[in-house]
Formats: sequence, structure tokens, C-alpha cells
Amino acid sequence: MNKYYFLAFDLGASSGRAMLGILENGKLELKEVHRFKNQMLQIHGSFYWNIYSLFSELKTGLKRCIHEYGIQPDSIGIDTWGVDYALLNREGQIIGLPYAYRDHRTDHSMHQFFKLLPAKKVYQLSGLQFLQFNTLFQLFASYRDKLSQMKIAETLLFTPDALNYLFTGVRKNEYTIASTSQLLIPGKVEWEPKLFRAAGIPQSLVAELIRPGNILGEITEDICREVNSKSIPVVAVASHDTASAVASVPATEKDWVYISSGTWSIMGIESPRPVVNDQSQALNFTNEGGVEGTTRFLKNIMGMWLIQECKRMWDQEKSLEWQEIVNMSKSVKPFQFLIDPDDPSFLNPGNMPEAVKAFCKKTGQPVPESKGQIARCIYDSLVLKYKYTLTQIEKVTGKRMECIHIIGGGAHNREMNQLTADATMMPVFAGPEEATSIGNILYQAKGLGLVASLKEVREIVRNSCNVGEYQPRQELDWDSAYEKFETLIHT
Repeated sequence: MNKYYFLAFDLGASSGRAMLGILENGKLELKEVHRFKNQMLQIHGSFYWNIYSLFSELKTGLKRCIHEYGIQPDSIGIDTWGVDYALLNREGQIIGLPYAYRDHRTDHSMHQFFKLLPAKKVYQLSGLQFLQFNTLFQLFASYRDKLSQMKIAETLLFTPDALNYLFTGVRKNEYTIASTSQLLIPGKVEWEPKLFRAAGIPQSLVAELIRPGNILGEITEDICREVNSKSIPVVAVASHDTASAVASVPATEKDWVYISSGTWSIMGIESPRPVVNDQSQALNFTNEGGVEGTTRFLKNIMGMWLIQECKRMWDQEKSLEWQEIVNMSKSVKPFQFLIDPDDPSFLNPGNMPEAVKAFCKKTGQPVPESKGQIARCIYDSLVLKYKYTLTQIEKVTGKRMECIHIIGGGAHNREMNQLTADATMMPVFAGPEEATSIGNILYQAKGLGLVASLKEVREIVRNSCNVGEYQPRQELDWDSAYEKFETLIHT
């Protein structure tokens, strides 16, 4: 088998990177060629993404791949977080900076929308959990507020679609990223017209939907000249980062749960069909598009954002390494302080340590003061939320899960992996850490006809990656801690 080179651009809410994938003889090797920061811009009280800066960083990554590493990639692919979008005018120009999903303009839009179309009907039509920043509610807020940009907007492109457009000039909406919008029919590559009408959104705003693994086009001639590159095909991968990550889970079991651990902890199962019923709505589960006709039946949990924001505040005093924070937490007695990670107060509080303290005080608990106490509070609470969500998954599906696969950046946190196994009393398999980039790369390979199926993708992952195994221990009283945690969830 020949050697093939793929460049994956993987953008998260706090950082991005360009990862070079080298596929040879059924094994994949990864090299990071460029890494950069990403952060929201706060301008006059609103939060935005600097899409032009992101595009510049992607071009830098491509240039470094070619000129510093001496490799001309066979294709490129882009994945990002979900729900956010850019708007194009008739001339194809991006209208201003795209809003970030943590912008406060949507604080009340969800409940206002339910006055026009009841929540039960919205869930039946979309199959998505209710989060105030879903694209449906973002667009509803923009039309509600009569933003001038909506008067001249001709095309909506989700974040990876917009970056693909900047590379190729092609306007398409990739299915997995579009499935985070709450504007699609569950399990189908089709828009839901009833939701557009209820929100006052012209359906002409959205572009044609395409499945992952399709070639969009070639990078433009001006980019070829700018980075001194040959023409390169751009593949529409599973461009929602979680969709790419789940595609690379090295599972062999029949019934398994994944946790894609990063800024968010995305926890769920890979289902052959959507699960849309009164129970799944009551438990606020979502059905997002996966690869090859699968559905990602999942729940979004406020993940490492909690500790990332604490670190950001603590670093203003003294820069800390991640392992230092973990070590400080290990010296603290467990379960003294607990929070509901998904309480709205943690969405974008500005000062996360103070938000954690305020929640504990409000719920009648001791208040954590030290960095170690706050970190322990977050870690304990996250794994208890995993246990809580696992219980709900088994309840809705009627299946007993066999194990948990933790993928993404959080998979390197050995202490959290072990705590997850302990709390859930279930084996945990951790890795690959670069799950999103791997899924991105292997669906580029599929787009070029080099990989045939999801089954083959996972075989390559198993042949290429080390996976850690954590068996549950019975050292702590998790049952009592869980009872305490449940009272906080239902408060």
C-alpha cells in the first residue's frame, strides 16, 4: 500500500491545531504541525469568533506542513464545535464576525420560542435537547431583535462550512455539523421546514446538505499561490468534532458508551436510529447525525470548560500546569463539595472559581476555598454526572452497557479515568486522545476512496493507537456521594 498524507484542521473553543496523518499499510501515524489559541472576542458586551484569524491560522498550518515538514498533503479536512455559523451576503462576503454560542443574546430566546411552538413539538420535529445556544434559538434571537445583518444574509454556513468556503469558494452544509442546529429532521439528511417557519427563518438561508466523506472542491488558486502549494482537494469530513471523534472509537463491544472529553463532555451511544420519545425529551437527550447513517444519541455535559476557566483565573496569579491542579485535588478529601456541572451559572460566568463557591453556598454546602478544593469539587462532580447520565442512557434504551470509551484530550487524565470507572462500576477504556483528528483524517481517506467503511476506520484505529484500561475499584463511598449529588440535580 502506498503512503498517503492528510492534513486535519481540528478547532475547539479554546484552541486549534493542524494534524498531519500518515496512512500506510493499515496504520495511521500522527504529527502535530501547528497549534494555536482560539478564544471568544468580547466587543461591547457581545461575544464573537474571529473567523478571519482562524482562517489565517489554517493557512499557516498548511504552509508549515508543506515547507517545514516537506509534505504536500493529499487532502485537507476541517472539523469544529457545533451550532455556530457565519452569514454570507449576495456577493459571498462574510457579514461581520460570527456570534459565539456563549453570547448572552440567547438567554431568554428558547422559552420565548416555545410560546410560538411548544417544546414537545420542537423536540418531536428535531430530536435535539434544549440548549439556549442551539442554532435555531440563535437565529430566532437575531430575527426577533431585527438585526440588520439578517436583512442582507443570503447563505448560512456553519463554522467548518464557512472555513471550507474560504478555502474553496463552495457553499455547502455538511450533515453532522448541521445536525447540531435543531433544524434537521431526526436521522435524515433533510431540513425541517416547520421549524424554519415557526422561527421566521427563510429556508433559502441554508445551503445544500452533504454527507461526510465527500470532496467539496480544490483550494483556490490564490491560496495555492499564497502558501506555494499544488492544488489540494478539500474533503467534507464529519465536520462536527464529536462526530469525527465518535467515528474513531476503537470499540469491539456490542453496547458501549462514549465520553468525548474536552471543553464539553459529550456522553452517549452510537445508535442505528434516533430515539425520540417522551422519556428521551424529559431527560433532555439529543439525536445528532453520525457517519454512515448512525445517530449519536447523547447528552452535552459542561466538561473541562469548568476547570479550564478556573485555570485561566488562577494563571493570572501564577501559571499552573494541568498536572499540578490534579495533584492539588488528590490531597483533598472527596465529596465535601459538589456542583451540578450543567447549572446555567457555569455557562459563561467570567470568574469560574467564584461561581463554584457561589453554587456550594447557595445549596447549603461547605464552601471550597483552596485551588485543590475547587478542582476536587469539579472532578468529583463531573464523574458523578457521568454516572447520572449513564443511568439515564440505560433507562431510555433498556440496555445494560458493557463499558465506557473515553476519547479526546480528557483521555490523558488518568485520575479522572479511574474515578469514572470507580463511580460507574464499569470498565473504562481511554484513548485515542487525538480521536477527533483521527476521525477527520480517516474520513478524508474515505473521501479519496482509500478506506471503505466505518468498520475499517475502527480497525485502523485499533492497529494504530494505544488504549488505557481502568477497572473499577471500591475504595470510596460512591453510593452516598451519588445520593447527595442527586439532591443537587433535582434542587
